[in-house]
Amino acid sequence: MREEGILSTDSLPSDDVVELSLRPRTLDEFVGQHGLKERLGILIEAARTRNESVDHLLFSGPPGLGKTSLASIVAHEMGANLRATSGPAIERPGDLAAVITNLDHGDVLFIDEVHRLPRQVEEVLYSAMEDFQLDIVVGKGPAARSIRLDVPQFTLVGATTRVGRVAPPLRDRFGYIARLDYYDDESLGLIVERAAKILGVVIDSVSGHVIAGRSRGTPRIANRLLRRVRDYASVRAEGTIDPEITDLALGVFEVDSEGLDKVDRFILRALIEKFEGGPVGLSTLAIAVGEEPETVEDAYEPFLLQMGLLKRTARGRVATARAYQHLGIAPPDPEATPVADQQSVLDLRE
Repeated sequence: MREEGILSTDSLPSDDVVELSLRPRTLDEFVGQHGLKERLGILIEAARTRNESVDHLLFSGPPGLGKTSLASIVAHEMGANLRATSGPAIERPGDLAAVITNLDHGDVLFIDEVHRLPRQVEEVLYSAMEDFQLDIVVGKGPAARSIRLDVPQFTLVGATTRVGRVAPPLRDRFGYIARLDYYDDESLGLIVERAAKILGVVIDSVSGHVIAGRSRGTPRIANRLLRRVRDYASVRAEGTIDPEITDLALGVFEVDSEGLDKVDRFILRALIEKFEGGPVGLSTLAIAVGEEPETVEDAYEPFLLQMGLLKRTARGRVATARAYQHLGIAPPDPEATPVADQQSVLDLRE
């Protein structure tokens, strides 16, 4: 029985269906995150040895690093079913009860964006995680009564991009908390090679390295860029993929040599050309580029900060010298500002 809108895998866009096919199914197929893989393997083997469910797991980190894939791997390695939902989809305690009571013994319940669970839903989840029981209030007013339901043992795998927003009582109930880090180019190159084999794409190691170097340390982006290069090659290059075709394809899709896309460059140009490199506040910068402040802060700033193209200061965002260099813009004269400041001080003294 499927709870429509809560547990859903139907009617996925074609790109999402392809992405699902590229996900690793076992720990051996999972590339990168070596320390996490070793620790997770220990937890899974220990649970299998004791014939128990794996303890509840919380994975944190930026989008696209493999949190959903790891939840699927845990279910596969344990020979269990995976039930996937998300925090915003579970609006009421009754929604959570409907999901959990439909689980079988040993199933893995994956909740994406677990930090967005409503508080009243979290409170019902506590007893389900600790005691495998649900306390449900039926009715309203004087006629209301509490019912305690036993639920089968299950493993809750939570994923979050903001672990600090997970309520401490919920966070403390996870048996293992792990953070996924950005991938290095070598690991991404292996991911591109594996995805190419699954997609039936012939690609040399140099082209795979080019794609890996522009993937922002993120496997999901690496797989997406590989598909776009494949599309370009099939239309413009008779299906041939080499380093030159790869570079041309990524240029057509506006991904530059550092992995920046159109919006990334637009943010940097607005900061440099409209605000003289900053500092400028987040809200002002977001208005200048036509995006929501949350979108700029969550979707674009992390990579720009990681690449050293942007700085956060107490007064606002500032473009670095590397940002000027990347965009081919001459940086401001470093001597100009001090002279102006000195003149202002002299004027005040006079």
